[in-house]
Amino acid sequence: MCADDDGAPSHDAACCAPSHDGPPRDDATIATGAGAAPHRVAGSTEGMVLLPGGRFLMGNGDPAVGYPQDGEGPVREVTLRPFWLAETAVTNAQFAAFVDATGHPTDAETYGWSFVFGGLLPDDFPDTRGVAAAPWWREVHGADWRHPDGPQSSLDDARMQHPVVHVSYADAMAYCAWAGGRLPTEAEWEYAARGGLEQKRYPWGDDLTPGGVHLCNIWQGTFPSANTNDDGHYGAAPVRSYPPNGFGLYEMTGNAWEWCADWFSPGFHITAAHDNPEGPPLGTHRVIRGGSYLCHESYCYRYRVAARSANTPDSTTGNTGFRVARDG
Repeated sequence: MCADDDGAPSHDAACCAPSHDGPPRDDATIATGAGAAPHRVAGSTEGMVLLPGGRFLMGNGDPAVGYPQDGEGPVREVTLRPFWLAETAVTNAQFAAFVDATGHPTDAETYGWSFVFGGLLPDDFPDTRGVAAAPWWREVHGADWRHPDGPQSSLDDARMQHPVVHVSYADAMAYCAWAGGRLPTEAEWEYAARGGLEQKRYPWGDDLTPGGVHLCNIWQGTFPSANTNDDGHYGAAPVRSYPPNGFGLYEMTGNAWEWCADWFSPGFHITAAHDNPEGPPLGTHRVIRGGSYLCHESYCYRYRVAARSANTPDSTTGNTGFRVARDG
């Protein structure tokens, strides 16, 4: 979900990930990852990249390109400690290992439903409740991480390498606790997404399709009625479907939104400290970054590395996942 100028959630059509809007969650439960078993691989950094940290320019300095109301600017110099970040978003195969080890019930399974993009549902799927500001989203009973497109779908061998979706912030925190890691801060995420480039629009530069080559999984065509699939994918793509950025990280834009550790605010960062920032101490929405396979410049130009969005911690959607970080 996006935010208005005053920091309150906005329900306009620019929002890419609908909110569950359920009762407030107990923050202590979210922070500890209820149901998590002891660490699976405490100390392991397999499949992760050690990022050197240091100073970088964070934020968007061109309001004509982005969404000023999201708090994309101003550009500021941020300093980070070294940290580890997973090469890819957590996959269905990795999440299945976590669930097998812990028996963790995801929030979507507990609710009994989650949000699915209507274009992924069969033509004969029964009518479901939608989202007024974004009617392409449908409230689908039986949708969860094992059934990403609704109860009629499942995880075949190919989809085991897709990013896990329909996971809430609490689900992501539980996985990270089990794996001996954490979620990245928003500043860490943007630093990592930039791949060592300074103030470029995408992880590879300013041209979306250099030489006519698609480097991320977003919507092509007219949203939401026609996707030309020029990038080879209608919904989510397997991880490592596109070349990595300069840090060796895959799909840092497009494919699936990624939860970050920070509470969302459109203005807190303007006066906050810029050394290893962690966002505001309280809030109602957590930051999500990177955009997804549903993003299109016409309505959600948030697949740029400086773009921001957020959702309530209890929300689950078919286009939101996460990746794991560790202290360096």
